[in-house]
Amino acid sequence: MKNIEHSSKDWLPGISVDCVVFVFHENQLKYLTLKFLNSDIWSLAGGYVGNRESINDAAKRVLTERTGLTNIFLEQFYCFGEFGRNVNARAEFAKIKNDIGSTTDDLDWLSSRFISTGYVAVVDYEKVNVSLGDVSDQFMWQNVREFKQLFLDHNEILDKALVKLRECLDAKLIAFRLLPETFTMSEIQQVYEAILGASLVRTNFQRKILSLNILERIEKKFSGGAHKAPYLYRLKK
Repeated sequence: MKNIEHSSKDWLPGISVDCVVFVFHENQLKYLTLKFLNSDIWSLAGGYVGNRESINDAAKRVLTERTGLTNIFLEQFYCFGEFGRNVNARAEFAKIKNDIGSTTDDLDWLSSRFISTGYVAVVDYEKVNVSLGDVSDQFMWQNVREFKQLFLDHNEILDKALVKLRECLDAKLIAFRLLPETFTMSEIQQVYEAILGASLVRTNFQRKILSLNILERIEKKFSGGAHKAPYLYRLKK
C-alpha cells in the first residue's frame, strides 16, 4: 500500500474516523496529536474505513496502529458531517502531498467531502507506544488547557470529545482508566480535576468516591512516616 494509505478499492469513499486519545501524565490531561511529514500541520489520530470493515472496527484498528494497544476504552460520541468541514482540505493536503507520496488523484480523493465519526479513547500513559505511521514525523501529548491549532475541524472534534469525557466520568469510570492498577485517593482526585477543569473539595470528593462502593483498599503507600502514608486503592473485580 502506498504511503497515503488508501486505494479506492480498499476504502469506503467519503467516510472516516477521528480518535481523540486521552492520557493523564504529569498531573495533566493530555491528548495525542500527530504532525504531517515536513509540515507544521498537526492532527488527531484518524483514518479511513475499509470496504469490509465496520466503523467501530476501523476506529479500533486506527487506535491499535497508533498506540500499540488493543484493550482500549472506546466511545463513539459525534458524527461530523457539516457541508463545509473539508472546505480547506485541498489547500491543507496540497502543502504536504509531495512528502506523503500522493498524486493529483490522491489529492482529489483526500480533499473530497468526508463524514467523520468521532471516538473518545482513554489509555494508561505508561502502556502506550506511539507509532507515527507513514504520513507523520512527530507526535506530541498536548495539554488540553493549552490551545493548539489543529488540522481542519479537529479543534471542534477535541472540544466535543472533552464534553463526552466529562459525561462518562462517573457512569463509565473513565478516570480510573487513566491510572495504573493501584492509586491513592489524591491521585484519582487529580484526574477528576484535570478532566473537569476545576478544583474539588477533598473531603466531599472522597466521600463521593467511597460511596460508589467500587474501590478496594489494599495497603499503605510508604512515602513517609506511617501516620502520613496514604492508602492505596484499586477497582474491585
